[in-house]
Amino acid sequence: QAPVDNLIMARSVSQGVAAVILGGGAGTRLYPLTKQRAKPAVPIGGAYRLIDIPMSNCINSGISKIYILTQFNSTSLNRHLARTYNFQGSIGSSGFVEVLAATQTPGAGGKEWFQGTADAVRQYVWLFEDVKNKSVEDVVILSGDHLYRMDYMQFVQAHRNADADITVSALPMDDSRATDFGLMKIDDSGRIIDFAEKPTGEELQSMKVDTTVLGLSADRAKENPFIASMGIYVFKASAMLDLLEIHFPDANDFGSEIIPGAKDLGLNVQAYLFDGYWEDIGTISAFYNSNLALTDPNPVFSFYDRSAPIYTMSRYLPPSKLLECEISDSIIGDGCNIREAAIKHSVIGLRTLIGENCVIEDSMIMGADYYERMEECELMPGCLPIGVGANCVIKKAIVDKNVRIGPNCQIINKDNVQEANHEEDGYIIKDGIIVLIKDSVIAANTII
Repeated sequence: QAPVDNLIMARSVSQGVAAVILGGGAGTRLYPLTKQRAKPAVPIGGAYRLIDIPMSNCINSGISKIYILTQFNSTSLNRHLARTYNFQGSIGSSGFVEVLAATQTPGAGGKEWFQGTADAVRQYVWLFEDVKNKSVEDVVILSGDHLYRMDYMQFVQAHRNADADITVSALPMDDSRATDFGLMKIDDSGRIIDFAEKPTGEELQSMKVDTTVLGLSADRAKENPFIASMGIYVFKASAMLDLLEIHFPDANDFGSEIIPGAKDLGLNVQAYLFDGYWEDIGTISAFYNSNLALTDPNPVFSFYDRSAPIYTMSRYLPPSKLLECEISDSIIGDGCNIREAAIKHSVIGLRTLIGENCVIEDSMIMGADYYERMEECELMPGCLPIGVGANCVIKKAIVDKNVRIGPNCQIINKDNVQEANHEEDGYIIKDGIIVLIKDSVIAANTII
């Protein structure tokens, strides 16, 4: 009876929590992966999309009231969410997943597009006064472009135990990385007393804190004397409404305006330590490195976790078929057909077709959205099919979906270029990584 009682209690507690996942801005640093899709819709790990991370964390945490706010290139994101997380009748009568798109509506001087994280939530703040959300006590604000695994209810419970108005999830940080983040200073109760955005020099040293207060061991605390904001927050629902509508009606951002302002008003703003793997997939190099890190024998983040699985769309694809291949340290998605290829330290996505005698190293190939019929292929010049043609070499590259690479191509960055924009030719180079743009056609015998 005790486990049943605990389950009922856990469900009743989580019923008082709603999650808001922010779809992010235009994603310019991830361009061209965001040319035709929102950041959270970018494929990752050979089978998933970034939005699957916070969505799965919510489901695994028992949070069933989920809003996703979108604005830029949201078509593929909306399609994925509708096909993957249609929980009607399966997550309880009070659970839902709703996509809220930026709209321009009359009234209030004429609403504009979302101006920032806080403004996005403010434009839909009336939802939390809606009858179906009367039981919501706390709101978890999440980002749609982070890679991590987290139990949000532990986060919420710490927030409630501290009787906090706002709780900020924080990463322990050492000196070498601290200057890249927004840092926080806490007192001996874990209450945040100061903020600094990417400080250096003396200002950086002044932000050192005793991280044992948040539960870090003495040795780890000595190595990591700073705490950095993850951009993940829990708000007491009543405090969030007051801050957005009364105290800071013109503030656009949570991290730089609302939360420091709440601290200055005397609200109880707490820090919550998250001592696990977390990565902001905000740049091409971060995206590339995070994907290839999945191929490590003991990866820092893994999709293979029975206790907290990462969900995605059920595609009902056949197993991949590999003929006379040499494959090491790689991930191969479902539905692939690969012939006589050598693949090393790479991620190969769904429905990827790779011809004979290809060499693929240190690369991510996202695959295809569909299997192509012959009559569709014949519409292309030379009937060049989706996938990688025979005798190609691809190294240190990201190949977006539905790309057509002709035979005898070398995608190797032969001149070691760090930055280049050849969008008209179907590719861009960022941080020395070649990115082949979605739906592009790379003619036979091309050398990049």
